[in-house]
Amino acid sequence: MARAGTYAKGVARREEILNKALDVVGQAGPSAAYVKDIADAVGLTPAGLLHYFDSKDELFAEILRRRNEVNVEKFWPQAAEADCLENLRRGYLDIMTHNATVPGLVQLFMRVAADSPAPGHPAHAFFRAHGEELRGYFVRGIKRVQDEGELDPDIDPEMLARVLQAVADGLQMQWMLEPDVDMAAGVDTLFSLLVRSTRPPTESSAD
Repeated sequence: MARAGTYAKGVARREEILNKALDVVGQAGPSAAYVKDIADAVGLTPAGLLHYFDSKDELFAEILRRRNEVNVEKFWPQAAEADCLENLRRGYLDIMTHNATVPGLVQLFMRVAADSPAPGHPAHAFFRAHGEELRGYFVRGIKRVQDEGELDPDIDPEMLARVLQAVADGLQMQWMLEPDVDMAAGVDTLFSLLVRSTRPPTESSAD
């Protein structure tokens, strides 16, 4: 019984660490000492903090997984349930707007993503699953918009979803390098191109 109680306390402490990490890392600067800052916030030493995780990389992967759980609940369904192109745009824009308020998490995401293609990396499975899940939400929204006649039915929803994901990742990288980059404007530009490609040609252009 004591062992079960100890395990439960360990799980609860780990959850506390991850929840606090979202706040700490979200507002962290570009050169933040993530492990030390999180440890300070929960009253542990860096070594004590890592006692609850297999490694620093696993800690970072779990922080991103927890962030993903929050984003899925708050933002992604808006894109999947979009019934018009404007609502699809708005769902996408809400995600990007929120990300701009948590620069440290965006930086951690991009930093870990760069290392995650290695199959043995602790975040490899997370990033594969994250990409598939995100694109799944977009695909459902894109198909709804195509059914409403607002988007060219010949556009492959799976490939367009990949483009939307790539634009998000690219804009976030540019924003980290150049904080003046307007990510919302980038989203609007993409959707303006989609609208234009869907409109029927005018008589003058048809001639």
